[in-house]
Amino acid sequence: MSNDARSTVSVFDLAKALPGMALDAPGMLRNARGMLVGPKDKASIGLYFQRVAHRRPDRQFLRFEGRAYTYRAANSEVNRYAAVLSERGVRRGQVVGVLMTNRPETLFTVLAVLKLGATVGLLNYNQRDEVLAHSIGLLDSVLLVAGAECAEALDSLSAPVANVLPAEELAESARTAPDADPAVCAQVTAGERAFLIFTSGTTGMPKASVMTHHRWTKSMAGLGGLGIRLRGNDALYCCLPLYHNNALTVALSAVLSGEATYVLSRKFSASKFWDEIDRERATAFIYIGELCRYLLNQPPQPAERGNRVRLAVGNGLRPELWDEFRSRFGIGRVVEFYGSSEAPLAFVNAFGVDRTAGFGPLPYAVVEYDDETGKARRGADGKLRKVRSGGVGLLLAKVNDRQPFDGYTDKKASEAKLVRDGFKKGDCWFDTGDLVRDQHFWHIAFVDRLGDTFRWKGENVATTEVEAALDHDASIEQAVVYGVDIPGTDGKAGMAAVTLHPDTTFDGKSLAATVYQRLPVYAIPLFVRVVAELEQTSTFKSRKVELRKQGYEPDAESELYVLAGPDTGYVPAYDGYAADVAAGKAPR
Repeated sequence: MSNDARSTVSVFDLAKALPGMALDAPGMLRNARGMLVGPKDKASIGLYFQRVAHRRPDRQFLRFEGRAYTYRAANSEVNRYAAVLSERGVRRGQVVGVLMTNRPETLFTVLAVLKLGATVGLLNYNQRDEVLAHSIGLLDSVLLVAGAECAEALDSLSAPVANVLPAEELAESARTAPDADPAVCAQVTAGERAFLIFTSGTTGMPKASVMTHHRWTKSMAGLGGLGIRLRGNDALYCCLPLYHNNALTVALSAVLSGEATYVLSRKFSASKFWDEIDRERATAFIYIGELCRYLLNQPPQPAERGNRVRLAVGNGLRPELWDEFRSRFGIGRVVEFYGSSEAPLAFVNAFGVDRTAGFGPLPYAVVEYDDETGKARRGADGKLRKVRSGGVGLLLAKVNDRQPFDGYTDKKASEAKLVRDGFKKGDCWFDTGDLVRDQHFWHIAFVDRLGDTFRWKGENVATTEVEAALDHDASIEQAVVYGVDIPGTDGKAGMAAVTLHPDTTFDGKSLAATVYQRLPVYAIPLFVRVVAELEQTSTFKSRKVELRKQGYEPDAESELYVLAGPDTGYVPAYDGYAADVAAGKAPR
């Protein structure tokens, strides 16, 4: 939170929300039951969708580019997809990979897999080469459903993938398949795995975090039913990718909890955003912070005010943008929340308080941290220290039987995220890797990310993944990657400090070709500093703290380059580049 923004939440703030919440009381009570679901109960995403479809068959469930599906029609389509997948050998407990962009068929495939009691492995279609191969390998899937639009991603792999089912073939086969609800859907328990969602984590290649039906149900009840509180006549617009938890967990659970309509967009377009909102008659939309800034940077247009939007839900809206965002677009309620693919807790702005990530009812702690390591700091007695109300610290989530950490597919990576014996012997805490401000009354505000991961364009970027890509360039001997702040943007832009092999020179075009081939666009560094050597700690770790603090300021000991675009490559740094990035003028 910025220094001039209010750092704490008051009783008066909470009291202001009560009249508005009273209007949503019936839906809140209905969804509160979801908080009582246990891991062994027969409760699943597919079953929740199926029940709403039978209860509201004629209500619209999905709209996409002029196409509309009622709950009845969508449920029948999903059942036909499930029948085909079952014929192809998909069984309860197995994993099905999905590599598709935003379209109705993607959502139908996901729900069909879930109805069969199988797990959906959602692949990021921006990944290429070794990173995509690594992600596919982690899934250990029996089948990979891939859309024709993702052919380039598959073609980047050095070895072919076994058991690929083209999405178009699945859709065609489903046209004549039976549309009865699969019997296994009613047997799936909440503790079973629903999704494998990739997260960069803090080190190494992407990790597959586990989302159980139980955690998703808690999200539907807490974020959807008690926080967002959609009504039956609401239509939630989503232009975020379906492999993103905001789209698949938050948006979908909010729609089903409110028995509302999901308006899916192919992708985000700042210039067309409000026109789509108006055309699709959306009453709500889901965002990530960078999306909000892009919208504010657009010139005013009639559709941004003459629409039906009454609320926006998402995470990453900076406090300094909050008031302008609400007032310019006439948004009555901003439902900011905090959560991640793997964290066993969430915060949601259920009370409509400005400039906060919201209220968190589950046990957590905001503790002092080590700026060098990014880890929780222990006192002389070996115990953690909580920050005072209003202070900034590392967010930890309590892990116990009632608040489990589902972990990753990699057990070693799962254990690395845990802090044991924090305040007393035997306790266990999940390290979120995030800095937050303790705002009092169980409220927090997101401040920054720690460790080797930073967020840019709404995506987590693992520095080791970028460093590995840079190592493929013939001139680079060693690379260290980190995030740097650019005024006027959300998250951190990628920057690399590199040393060159002897008798080589820096080639900006060659390096750009390397990173564009091996990395998704959001992970490509915008700044490159060529240095004579990279300092290391006594444990042979790069001193990233000093590099982050220096940022992209020029100095006499190094050469600084900036990314102009895929064709021009990296060029010598010039005054005003950071402003061009903030304005969306660079790179091009």
